Amino acid sequence: MSARSDRWHIYGLALREAGRALRDGARRVLGIGSVRKRVPERLLIVPPDLRTSDATIANDIYAGSFVFGGRAVTTGGRSPFSLTPPSRHWAELLYGFGWLRHLRAADTALARANARALVGEFLSRPPDPAARETDVSARRVIAFLSQSPLILDGADHAFYHKLMRALGRDLRRLQRAMLSHPRPLARLRAAVAVTYAGLSLEGFEGVARRASRILARELEAQILPDGGHVGRNPRTVLELLLDLLPLKQVYLARGIEPPGELLKALDRIPPLLRLMRHGDGTLALFNGMGSTPVDHLTTLLFYDEARGSPLQRALVSGFERIEARDALLIADTGACPPAIHAAEAGAGPGAFEFSVRGQRMIVNCGAPRGHDDPIALPARSTAAHSTLGIADTSCAQFLTETGWIGRRLVARWLIRRLGPVMLRGPRAVRVERPSPLRFRMSHDGYAPAFGITHERRITLAPDGDMLEGEDRIEGDFTGAPATRAEIRFHLHPAIRASLAQAGRIAMLVLPDGEAWQARAPGLTFALEESVFLAATDGARKSEQLVLRFDLAGAAPVQWRFERLTGAR
Repeated sequence: MSARSDRWHIYGLALREAGRALRDGARRVLGIGSVRKRVPERLLIVPPDLRTSDATIANDIYAGSFVFGGRAVTTGGRSPFSLTPPSRHWAELLYGFGWLRHLRAADTALARANARALVGEFLSRPPDPAARETDVSARRVIAFLSQSPLILDGADHAFYHKLMRALGRDLRRLQRAMLSHPRPLARLRAAVAVTYAGLSLEGFEGVARRASRILARELEAQILPDGGHVGRNPRTVLELLLDLLPLKQVYLARGIEPPGELLKALDRIPPLLRLMRHGDGTLALFNGMGSTPVDHLTTLLFYDEARGSPLQRALVSGFERIEARDALLIADTGACPPAIHAAEAGAGPGAFEFSVRGQRMIVNCGAPRGHDDPIALPARSTAAHSTLGIADTSCAQFLTETGWIGRRLVARWLIRRLGPVMLRGPRAVRVERPSPLRFRMSHDGYAPAFGITHERRITLAPDGDMLEGEDRIEGDFTGAPATRAEIRFHLHPAIRASLAQAGRIAMLVLPDGEAWQARAPGLTFALEESVFLAATDGARKSEQLVLRFDLAGAAPVQWRFERLTGAR
């Protein structure tokens, strides 16, 4: 992409967002959508919490050990709210108070007293900037409501009133956010939390009705007909479902019919999650998906009333699933989302993951636990996915604070407002499924920079013993005759890989000892380092198979992974 085109993408987005900011500012000046200051008086209903809990974590918290997002902090007798957080993600989890469920699971007088003391310490301190973030405030409101029996047990009137005042402050912030926050997903999460509170608190019926209308509007706009989210991150719909299922029960407990859009979302999301689910219970690593909370996912699918078979195609979200006996392939065949939804989207068109008998063989790198992790942006690049790349460049452009000073200032403002969005990526994506075990897709992600299109064809044998692929590059190569292309196959850390016959064959051994081999006629594999970011215990070293070839005049590259005879 040229520098001129780059500028127009950024400035065009900045102009649109500036217009939205001016409009929202005018609404505030005119008092349109203003929020009345109110302090809740009484809690009428306690929302259920579907997230699983671990009573042993309560002992760690009592001992002053707070482990969030893979980072551990020992308080040494001090308040965790007085310490410098080791990462922004750690702070967001601390101030979200989701960890209260572990104290409730302990069900002891000590755990209840500890919970009340920790909440009291938070309420007595000036709010931290991380605590005021919309997503964090939404999580905290839901946590305080659903864990209220824990934190209010034995509390005096002064503590109760302090908690209600804190809920009132968060609700005012969230009511404003659900109307005007620049990030659509933040508006949706704010509307979910305000709806919870409006239904659970006495005298907030009007707030509940208003929030329900906004919730319905945002669900209709953001949940696609096949159950995916418009941002294409599987974790987004997983987290939403964890909140929407209990919210439906809160509606019914109050004798109120849930919005139709909420019921539609509850019907659509589970089949999409089943499509994205490997045999080991984890979700495929696309578009910001990291470590899967397997216990949460299992719980959600248990509550799925339909409990149907997985979707084989999600045409709107852009995913394909191919199954043959014990082999499973999940592929990303979608275009890039609109920029305002693309703060986590990855540049992996045509990327796939492959597993056998629940053992993941070929994967993508996944996403780290926190958005502030330095590897978060590289993990979204094409090279972090099991697909074809050109000259080690991404087929999408992300918003970064680089370039001349004017661009940096505009980019900094946009990142604060929208996040590090994908500015440009594959738009013209075509997908065909000529048979249940075969698909073909093409995309134009490299057209602006190289004038080419990439087509990938993948076929899984009916017995699951062979996975065959073909990558085609079409276009005018005269401008870059020496440009190199690479096809990457990232391997799960549990796979043992080696090369034979000077790289003409790659040998792969699965955890159960089964052996597979990979070949690519006319090319040799290189075995290189990679990283797997979606392990439950944090990032782990892994390996990748790489095929490299000249772009100019390249014939279609064929490759295959084959189960060795007698390995079953």
